[in-house]
Amino acid sequence: MAWSPDPGALRDRVAVVAGATRGAGRGIATALGEAGATVICTGRSSRSGSRAIRSDYSRAETIEETAELVTQLGGVGIAIQVDHLESTQVRQLAAGVRHDHGHIDVLVNDIWGAEVLKGPPPTWNTPIWRHDVEAGLRILRLAIDTHLITSHHLLPLLIDRPGGLLVEVTDGTTTFNAERYRISVFYDLAKVAVNRLAFSQGHELAPMAPPPLPLRRDGCVRR
Repeated sequence: MAWSPDPGALRDRVAVVAGATRGAGRGIATALGEAGATVICTGRSSRSGSRAIRSDYSRAETIEETAELVTQLGGVGIAIQVDHLESTQVRQLAAGVRHDHGHIDVLVNDIWGAEVLKGPPPTWNTPIWRHDVEAGLRILRLAIDTHLITSHHLLPLLIDRPGGLLVEVTDGTTTFNAERYRISVFYDLAKVAVNRLAFSQGHELAPMAPPPLPLRRDGCVRR
């Protein structure tokens, strides 16, 4: 039996996908669009943005393209150029979202941008004392600082009512990353840190989750 998304499942829900220009971020944004969500697509690469900021990749994809795909698939795509390393820009994003939408239902932290900095395979396994320390520190800033800054400014829009969802995107499960060395000290730390960031934010968000629905004696949920 073929599966197809419910085009109304997320109608009138607002999502922010931070790092929606390409790759997994674009895929997540478009999937939310297929379910009818309003998706605010953020990133540095813009074909019409006012800020002179570009991805470290120097690639052609833009946040506008992602937003257009969201709309074509049945959602409402909105492109906003943001450098998530810049707290002022993310604060402005949060203020604009609050003004235009009042609230967000889903926040996806998918910012990365360090694919070039990690180097090609022949450079992998370079020990820290031979690694370009400035490149390594930028990997950490792009992978970790961006997520922290984004959560700091946008989570207040998610927790003001029950039922919000925060998604932290990395690669490798907690177990996989805990047991395997990943390319370099800097890259390895980035991958482990985002998994831990999901855990620690979950700990802080837990008290704000709605209480579980009570069960009847027959084990069914009482509504």
